[in-house]
Amino acid sequence: MTPPDATTDFHAIFEQDDPWGLASLWYEARKRDLLMAALPEPRYARALEAGCATGLLTERLAARCDALLAIDMMPRAIERTRARVAGLPQVETRVAALPGGWPAGRFDLIVLSELGYYFDREPWLQTVAHAAQALTPAGTIVACHWLRPFAERVQSTRHVHAAIARRPGLHRHVRHIEPDFLLDVWSRNPEPLRSREPMR
Repeated sequence: MTPPDATTDFHAIFEQDDPWGLASLWYEARKRDLLMAALPEPRYARALEAGCATGLLTERLAARCDALLAIDMMPRAIERTRARVAGLPQVETRVAALPGGWPAGRFDLIVLSELGYYFDREPWLQTVAHAAQALTPAGTIVACHWLRPFAERVQSTRHVHAAIARRPGLHRHVRHIEPDFLLDVWSRNPEPLRSREPMR
């Protein structure tokens, strides 16, 4: 990943009251709603959120996870997330920089949101490989990223998502595209969602 002080001062950003407008913008709230609605399973045993920022999505994910590990490379981001989810015992928070700090174990859900475009190509490919290897046999990977240009972008969102799509054994279940962002959902389970539930 691009070092925080090289192009973006993440230290300063996370000292702001509302970094990136995550709490105040309807755009951000709606995007979280869309991501949650796109998850194919009602509940997940163990999940990983990479790049948890201030924990607003973490809080939403926790409601559908028995255990959730939220990581971020910035200690201040983890402090803010930890404070937000203090009453949620199923959530663990940890400082970790990817790909080297990829956590051990398997996950039923892996969320990669608004971080891939900061990575150089090879570190991102390594991160994606870790994610694919850590996925359980019917697990889900979600990627959601801003599409528009910005100064700190290292690679395009389409390249970020394409790196995931090329991993063998992943089946895309959702592709939601807007002028501002791209949301993709892949699963090891190829069966369409409606086919998994019997008619009642």
